Amino acid sequence: MTLHDDAVLVLKGYEDQPELRDVYLDHLARHEDGMYKPCEAGHLTSSALVIDPSRERVLLTLHKKLGMWLQMGGHCEPGDPTVEAAALREAAEESGIAGLALLPGGPVRLDRHPIPAPCHWHLDVQYAALAPADAVAEISDESLDLRWFAYDEVASVADASVVELLKGTLARLA
Repeated sequence: MTLHDDAVLVLKGYEDQPELRDVYLDHLARHEDGMYKPCEAGHLTSSALVIDPSRERVLLTLHKKLGMWLQMGGHCEPGDPTVEAAALREAAEESGIAGLALLPGGPVRLDRHPIPAPCHWHLDVQYAALAPADAVAEISDESLDLRWFAYDEVASVADASVVELLKGTLARLA
C-alpha cells in the first residue's frame, strides 16, 4: 500500500469535519502526487500535538520560518509508510523525544491553510501524541524555541488551529 492509499483510507474513516475531509479526498483523487511538497496544487502534511506524561501540558515549537508557536509537524516523505508514521517521525524530529505514542482513534482534526507559492495549500492531518515518562525535549534546527505550555496558556501564544487541535485532543483524553 502506498502512502497515498493510506491517506485515502485514513480520511475515509475520519468522520469529523466531513466537508473538509471531502476536500482532502478530492485533492488526492485529482493529484497522484498530492502527498508531497512538489505538488503545486497543495499537499498533505502530518502533525502531532505532543502531550506531557502528566497530561497537563503540551509541547509547542516556535517555527523558524513562520515565527509562530505550533504543534510538531511537516511534510510527508517517500519513506513514510503511513500518515500516522509521518506524524510520529515529524514529532520526534522536532521535539527530540523518542517513544511518542499517538492517541488511539486516528486524526484528531484536519486543518487546511494557505502557504506561499509555488505551492498553495497545506492540508494537515493532525494527531495527538503522548510523551513517555522520561521525555526530555530537545530543540531542532527547524525551531527557534521549544517549550511546554499548560493547556490554559495555549490560546495566548498559538493561533486558532492549535487551539482547536488542543480542544479536540482534550476531548479525546476525557
